[in-house]
Amino acid sequence: MRVLITGASSGIGRDLARAFAKRGYDLVLIARNEERLNNIKNELENMVNIETELVDVSSLENCVNIYNKYTNIDILVNNAGFGDCGYFDKTNLDKEMNMIDTNIKAYHILMKLYLENMIKKDSGRILNVASIAGFMPGPLMATYYATKSYVVRLSEAIREELKKEKSNVQISILCPGPVATNFNKTANVKFKIREANSEKVAEYTVKKLLKGKFYIVPGIDIKFAKFGAKIVPSNMIAKINYKVQKRKVYNK
Repeated sequence: MRVLITGASSGIGRDLARAFAKRGYDLVLIARNEERLNNIKNELENMVNIETELVDVSSLENCVNIYNKYTNIDILVNNAGFGDCGYFDKTNLDKEMNMIDTNIKAYHILMKLYLENMIKKDSGRILNVASIAGFMPGPLMATYYATKSYVVRLSEAIREELKKEKSNVQISILCPGPVATNFNKTANVKFKIREANSEKVAEYTVKKLLKGKFYIVPGIDIKFAKFGAKIVPSNMIAKINYKVQKRKVYNK
């Protein structure tokens, strides 16, 4: 069994690699940071077979090349992504376009290519790393929240298609709240609320994924937030999230 993980050199991606390796899965690890990618390879290569690729998945061509090189994958983990914080009229447009390419387009392309192959085999799993942000509006992190909403809604739609076709292919979405990773530095933000431990989130995620769970939501507080997003009007959620975002400390 072989797992391909994007954004695998740090944070949740790195810890998912550890969790899969512990269970004996061979790994294909994709990332942009060569030093960190080599570090996780050196850590795990005595446990399982590991291949690594230094690739930026924000490029359509690169995503297609990944699929062509690593066609035989049993579990695809779309994890690469980042955010940004600030008023929409003041955030950097180039960074936002790269965020959309990474958080949306890469997920879309890799999922489409691997799903087609998995459906033909009638086996396989796809894990899309989304966020609790995907269920609500997020003032001051508008683009990031919107990208995660795309991932959630696309995954939900594909799940129903697979059900109707009686396919054995499984799709899941990981929807955590704040996790202690490099995300904060890239997003130019520091959370004032409790952050989950990345290793614990990864371990919980793999357990739920292998049990066939679709919504994977670590933490009771985040489960309540997901429930609240269903019953509270979106304009009220936007007001609440604005206040939450304002409590973050911006790095100048």
